[in-house]
Amino acid sequence: MPAENLTRAEARERAATVATQSYDVTLDLTTGPTTFTSRTVLRFTATPGASTFVDLIAPAVHEITLNGRTLDPAQVFADSRIALSDLAESNELVVVAECAYMNTGEGLHRFVDPVDDEVYLYSQFEVADSRRVFAVFEQPDLKAEFTFTVTAPAHWVVVSNYPQVGEPVPVEGGFNRNGGRDQGTSTWTFETTPRLSPYVTAVVAGPYHHEHGTLTSSDGREIPLGVYCRGSLAQYLDTDEILDVTRRGFAFFEERFDQPYPFAKYDQLFVPEFNAGAMENAGCVTFVESYVFRSKVPEATVERRAVTILHELAHMWFGDLVTMRWWDDLWLNESFAEYASTLAAAEATRWTSSWTTFSSLEKSWAYRQDQLPSTHPIVADMTDLEDVEVNFDGITYAKGASVLKQLVAWVGQDEFFAGVRAYFARHAWGNTELRDLLTELEATSGRDLTPWSALWLERAGVTLLRPLVDVDDEGVITSFTIRQEVPDEHPVQRPHRLAVGGYDLVDGRLVRTVHVELDADGESTDVPELVGTRRPLLLLVNDDDLAYAKIRLDEDSTAAAIEHLSAFDDSLPRTLIWAATWDATRDGEQPGRDYVDLILGNIAHETDSTVVLVLLRQLTTTLDLYVAPEHRRDAAVAAADRLLELARGAAAGSDLQLQLLKGFAARATTPEQLAVVADVLDEREVLPGLEMDTDLRWELLAALVAGGRADETHIAAQLATDATATGERAAALARAAVPTPEAKQAAWAAVLDGDLPNAIQAATIAGLVRVQDRALLTPFVAPYFDALTRVWADKTNEIAQNIVVGLYPTLLADDPEVDLLGATDAWLAAHPDAAPALRRLVVESRDGVRRAIAAQQADRLRD
Repeated sequence: MPAENLTRAEARERAATVATQSYDVTLDLTTGPTTFTSRTVLRFTATPGASTFVDLIAPAVHEITLNGRTLDPAQVFADSRIALSDLAESNELVVVAECAYMNTGEGLHRFVDPVDDEVYLYSQFEVADSRRVFAVFEQPDLKAEFTFTVTAPAHWVVVSNYPQVGEPVPVEGGFNRNGGRDQGTSTWTFETTPRLSPYVTAVVAGPYHHEHGTLTSSDGREIPLGVYCRGSLAQYLDTDEILDVTRRGFAFFEERFDQPYPFAKYDQLFVPEFNAGAMENAGCVTFVESYVFRSKVPEATVERRAVTILHELAHMWFGDLVTMRWWDDLWLNESFAEYASTLAAAEATRWTSSWTTFSSLEKSWAYRQDQLPSTHPIVADMTDLEDVEVNFDGITYAKGASVLKQLVAWVGQDEFFAGVRAYFARHAWGNTELRDLLTELEATSGRDLTPWSALWLERAGVTLLRPLVDVDDEGVITSFTIRQEVPDEHPVQRPHRLAVGGYDLVDGRLVRTVHVELDADGESTDVPELVGTRRPLLLLVNDDDLAYAKIRLDEDSTAAAIEHLSAFDDSLPRTLIWAATWDATRDGEQPGRDYVDLILGNIAHETDSTVVLVLLRQLTTTLDLYVAPEHRRDAAVAAADRLLELARGAAAGSDLQLQLLKGFAARATTPEQLAVVADVLDEREVLPGLEMDTDLRWELLAALVAGGRADETHIAAQLATDATATGERAAALARAAVPTPEAKQAAWAAVLDGDLPNAIQAATIAGLVRVQDRALLTPFVAPYFDALTRVWADKTNEIAQNIVVGLYPTLLADDPEVDLLGATDAWLAAHPDAAPALRRLVVESRDGVRRAIAAQQADRLRD
């Protein structure tokens, strides 16, 4: 990967040397199943006589011509660069290459549908993979106009950023050598785009099923809308729902931004084996195809899809129309889209409690990331592409969005969006840095944001807010102080716009009876508004979740919360209580078994699907890592029994029933529990209203396989009934979960030494580390550390990260014979010069082990 790296300094130097005008990119996707032909005509201006380079990753380069001068590829092309010298003021570069299809979700990904053997392609260029498809100045601040021309099998659909020009033109004698049917070939030509960064350009091709609609933009234009998926998923595509969310998002953003949608069309394509949730290609957004629901999914997943749709739509303005200059300001894209999409979901869709979802899912991600040794400021120091690749994290997305939410509360929403409108108007089609946004927000809010930026955007770490309450014998508050505790590693006192809420029981429900909004700053902040008032049953610092800070409850509020957690009328304060107790568990301040008891005693009363989803994940983490080893087995068995009891008692066909059943199956270990899983799978036990669909069958089967109650015969039989891409992934997970040394070794070899597609690799890793007998993982500890540098050097970034993170043997954290902390420290000491991004991932995994050991000690002290 060093041969494919690009530093910020190199990008700045190149941007000072050249200015791009246009790309004409011609692709032939009919030449075979491994490579395609790429021809790029790049026009740019430059400092006369200067030298630079253009980026390209390709197995073969056939022709390079600069200003009519033929260059020898053997002399000027190496690694991922084509050297260019003696530039003119105006330049034209022509590059003809054979580029490779990928199966890693990077570049131009190629997938064969097992249902009909048809080939599907899609591009994924962020961070720096457009160079896998055409010759390019691969950096966001060298924007240009793009014109794509694509030759493909005639029965395919081809989509790019802008509409196609006329109908595809048949190629005389054309033959499809790329797989699937051969009905000849045709050529598609697309309209020239406005100025875009290379990473948001796109080409998607294949026999995609498509459905269409339109909407009227705020400037009166009729915007074509398209929704696409593979043909074998067409029956599950809920286009009406997708377009309803899309139209609501258009109306919301065009009004808030005072800027019409900037592009000519808006296509949303659900593509196979996609690594992320979605990608904001201008006018051609790609989504992970698991958002096409072929089975019943939790409402949390439906809501997540809606927020993702809105997130990508927000990027059309914040990211595509106006783009960061370099990846230091990646947060400008992602944090804003995260904040704006949650706001739009809460105010313009049926998911009115989206801020509860944000608090439970996104903000908890931010707090977790911000307590790692690798935490970084929101405005990160991205020295090169490898730094960028590992920085799509909880700081860039969730902390940034949380801080923006607090900024809005501080300056006012009207003033904030007035600044955003001015920002778009001033910088449309350009590139920006943090100061450009702050300048506009300062003008509209009348506040100097430099100190705020220095503390919130340019310094790392999360503080903790702890209430100190004194009450007299009559129950009247005599003093109330908020103490701000800072971590030793990041001793930064920050200002917080927040609220303190007081809750009392009214007719059996916890209702807010007190609300004080204030600015808290420094080590301690008094709240005089509460002094002299009767103390409520429960006091909640950071009510409404305006501030970005960990919180604690005072002793009396903790007792009230535990007793009455299910009595809250509003889901958000309940979620804040969950977050505070979870954080205290992770910090080793309260026993893990107490949190297990809190979840199992209250989850059945939880009304928010995403909160249920998060609580079940936290339950798994607590049982696996935070409960002391000597209590782990008993606690886990009891938890699974309780989940089954709750699932049986849940409302027929409810979201809660489905999630609890899946949670039980994942935790089933005893013969009795596994027998219940088998009975439910075979429908000898039928939960009222539960639909035994294909994906649920796979989850139950995987539980039986991991428990030793099913084997390859059962996996093969299920796959025979579901010979789809989803079925193949589920089968890969199940096979890797077989609890034998031989199965684990086969999975290990496939991941480390095979050429698995990204989705199958991820499923195999998930199955490999799914064990009930942790000793099955012990033989892989030494091989894991031995393989790290080779994996990082030989695999693409996405695949390498999956291996480094996914195969780290965290479940062996407390195994004295393994000494995982010692082994990790030994590797770090022996590899001081390993790639910083690789070391970061290992250090983050190590911190999870350190935290688990500390939490286990706290749990041990409960007895």
